Amino acid sequence: MTVTELDQLNLAFAERFNARDLEGLMALNTDDVVFVPAPGTPVTGAEAVRGALEQFLGLQLPIEMTVRHTFRSGDTGLAIADWSITGTGPDGSEVALSGTTADVAVFDEAHGWRYVVDNPFGTA
Repeated sequence: MTVTELDQLNLAFAERFNARDLEGLMALNTDDVVFVPAPGTPVTGAEAVRGALEQFLGLQLPIEMTVRHTFRSGDTGLAIADWSITGTGPDGSEVALSGTTADVAVFDEAHGWRYVVDNPFGTA
């Protein structure tokens, strides 16, 4: 399922995250995506991105996402959204993660909107 509107990209991420759909999450990325799973720590390449996403999914908690703004110039966009993951993790520890994304996306007819830079801690 492709994302046809930029303001739906972060919501599609949340939907797939909450469904624990790793392949669906990966499909939201371009082949050369840069993912920043921790502030200042970018990863690239499918295996590194997959591993970082698996760590987030390993928390076994839902993500909440609220889109703040999207900005678009042609087939390039910036999506800004607030997110949080809170609750008790599988090891019994309390989890309280949150951030404001600053995500760069591109659009093409074959794939819809996809992340080029997925920066969940965008303001850090």
